[in-house]
Amino acid sequence: MTHIEWVENGVARSALWRSESGWPAPKKVVIADDTMAADTAYRLALDGTALLWRGDFQNARQLLQALARRIDHKPARARRSRAGATAPTLTEQFHRHRLAQLQRARTLAMLLIPFDLDYTIPLRRAPDVRQACNEAYGAQGEPFVVSLRELLGLIGAHEWRSKGVPVPALDARIHPWYGVFSPVRGEYVELVAQAPLPKNAHLAFDIGAGTGVLSAVLARRGLRRVVATDMDARALGCARENIERLGLGAQVEIIEADLFPEGRADVVVCNPPWLPGKPSSAIEYAIYDPDSRMLRGFLNGLHAHLAPGGEGWLVLSDFAEHLGLRSREQLLGWIAAPGLEVAGRHDVRPTHPKAQDADDPLHAARAQEVTSLWRLRSANG
Repeated sequence: MTHIEWVENGVARSALWRSESGWPAPKKVVIADDTMAADTAYRLALDGTALLWRGDFQNARQLLQALARRIDHKPARARRSRAGATAPTLTEQFHRHRLAQLQRARTLAMLLIPFDLDYTIPLRRAPDVRQACNEAYGAQGEPFVVSLRELLGLIGAHEWRSKGVPVPALDARIHPWYGVFSPVRGEYVELVAQAPLPKNAHLAFDIGAGTGVLSAVLARRGLRRVVATDMDARALGCARENIERLGLGAQVEIIEADLFPEGRADVVVCNPPWLPGKPSSAIEYAIYDPDSRMLRGFLNGLHAHLAPGGEGWLVLSDFAEHLGLRSREQLLGWIAAPGLEVAGRHDVRPTHPKAQDADDPLHAARAQEVTSLWRLRSANG
C-alpha cells in the first residue's frame, strides 16, 4: 500500500493514500485551510502540489468549484488564440478533449481530505460518509487521505445505490454500486428488451454483466436460465444484489469468469466498452476497451459458445466510428474472421443530454451516433 507524506507544524507525518483513479501519491504536499485564496490554490495544484485540507469541509467544496471554474475557462481562451488555425479532425478533437479531461481531473485531485480510522472526517461541518465509504472501500485499518473530488463521487454513487436508476424495460430500479457503470443510457437496455429471441431459446449468457441489468431483462423475457459473468468484484456483488432484489435469483447465476462461462447458449449478449482506448480510472473500464480486447474476445469466442440456431447479441455504439477510432469495415472484418455472419441489426438514436448539447466538444460525432444490437450467428449454422 502507498502512503502520502507531509510535514505539519514541523513534524513529519504520513497516512495511507487512496486513489480509485490510480493517481500516484503526490510528492509535494502543503497544508491548506479557509485562508488560502483560490488563485493561490490553483497555481499550486497546476504545479502538482497537493493541498491537504484542515479548514471547514464546506469551504473545501467551494474551493474545488472555484478550481474547476478556472480550469474550464482556460480552454475558451486557448480556442480564441487559435482562431485562425486549421480546424482539427474529429479524431484530433477527441484526443485533445481526452487529454484536457485527464489534466482537469489531475488538477482537481490535488485537493485532499483526511480520514480517521472509522471513516470520519476530522473537519468542521464534515458530512457523515461512513456508510458510503464502507460500501466503496470495505473495512479500513488505518487513517488515510483521499482527493475531495473522489470523495464527492463516492457520495454521489452512494445516493445512486440507495435510490436506484429507473429501468422502464424492467418496470423497476437497478441499484449501481460505486465503480460499476450505471445503466443511465437506457436505449441499449431497450434494444435487448425488444430484439426477437431465437426460436425455443431457454439459456442465455450475459458477458460482462456489470449491474446485472441485461441479465434481469433476459430473465423477465422468459429465458429459463441466465448465466452472467464479470471479472470485477464490485460488479459481481452489484449484479448479485440487483438480481436478488428483483426476485430473479432462481433464474440468474452470477459467476466470475473472463468473458464466457463453460458451455453453449441460445443467446449470448455482450455490451462491451464502446471506445477503444486506455482507461484512466476503474469506472472508465466500462467506457474504454484497451486494444478492443473485450470486443474482439467476444467475437472470437462466440462461435464456440453458441448452441445450434443460437445468436450472439453485440450491443455497440458507432461513436468510435464517427471519431475515427474504428471503422465499420474493421468491425465487419472482426465479425467475419471467426466465422460469424450478421443475422440482423436493430438501431436506436441515443437520447442522453450530451447528444443534444451543441457546446459539447464532440457534438459533431455525438449528433450522428447510433446504438445497435447486432444479431450474430455462426456462418456454417
